[in-house]
Amino acid sequence: MNVNPHSRTAQKRRTRKAIVDAAIALLARGETPTVNDVAAAADVSRRTVYLYFPSFDQLLLDATVGALSQASVDRAIEQASDDGEARVEHLVRALHHVSPEIEKLGRSLIRLTVDGEPPAEGIQRRGYRRIEWIEQALSPLRDRLTPDRWNQLVRALAMVIGWEALIVQRDVCGLNAAEGEALSVWAANALVRAALEDERDAGAPASRG
Repeated sequence: MNVNPHSRTAQKRRTRKAIVDAAIALLARGETPTVNDVAAAADVSRRTVYLYFPSFDQLLLDATVGALSQASVDRAIEQASDDGEARVEHLVRALHHVSPEIEKLGRSLIRLTVDGEPPAEGIQRRGYRRIEWIEQALSPLRDRLTPDRWNQLVRALAMVIGWEALIVQRDVCGLNAAEGEALSVWAANALVRAALEDERDAGAPASRG
């Protein structure tokens, strides 16, 4: 029986989320969790934790960054109501308005990912949370895009939203915070509009919402 690759990807994302959420919950209680603690809380094996996070430090850092960013992202998306383009713009701006401490943690997370051992086949090194945020922001537009176009747009936005974009803006382009934010908003809006235009050109049905 053939298994939908998108279903496998979604399942792996849920497993990774369960591991990180378990770590966040333990940290929020003031505990210093071990791998075994996180595995038990997430209802997975110790081996599964290490499949997704070759370094336990990477897991704790991922959990910390996520916990510090989630509330501001949720507020930003909710403020934009049901306008898909506006929700994406609010997401971009929220991820730019991070404290220097969070940006430093984000850079450290990238370094740990790059320097660490390659993950098991089919498992994301990181970034599942970013994909979820993008999909949440785009949700009002889902009925206006075919599944392939939707996935293409989500992945394209992932390239211009997040730590890598911030680092390129700061270190490669020499932009200040305001200039970088404006550039990310422009790039994200351009990608959303291009996807919708491509869909219209392909003769897809108009929004059912």
